[in-house]
Amino acid sequence: MKLMLASDIHGSAKWCAAMLDAWKAEAPERLVLLGDLLYHGPRNDLPEDYAPKRVIDMLNGVAAELLCVRGNCEAEVDQMVLNFPVMADFAVLYADGRAIYATHGHAHNEDNPPPLKPGDLLLCGHTHVPCFRRHEGFSFANPGSVSIPKQDTPHSYATLEGGELLWKDLATGAVFLRARI
Repeated sequence: MKLMLASDIHGSAKWCAAMLDAWKAEAPERLVLLGDLLYHGPRNDLPEDYAPKRVIDMLNGVAAELLCVRGNCEAEVDQMVLNFPVMADFAVLYADGRAIYATHGHAHNEDNPPPLKPGDLLLCGHTHVPCFRRHEGFSFANPGSVSIPKQDTPHSYATLEGGELLWKDLATGAVFLRARI
């Protein structure tokens, strides 16, 4: 099973469109969105081409392909305009023989993990920084940010297939990080 992992669109129509172009090229079974879809929040500058209504239309157009969790910028009003569930704090997926705990990262994260078994993967967004780290009993991955990357990282997403994570630059498609879980 191939999954595409993305987070922190923050209402950028330009970068949402780039993410959906990458999704079409990657052809995963599902696109897993780790929250902060429509709004930029008070700590972030407006992303390029900030247009939440256009992002709503784009995401609703692929609603059946999405698995999504709530970020710290989502509100109940967002669920009223999105045609897929967006208010769950976490989702537990199973792929490649392991549990994958997907959450935004503002509540549960690598410093405050949920209960996990050895070999499980904790997926979070929130920091806007792509990374992979092994911890005793679990692995941690962050796909970075689609629209507002931080710490000099690229606009990014990740894929998970066959136990391998690949992080890709949304602007170029180049793999810039890889890890085996």
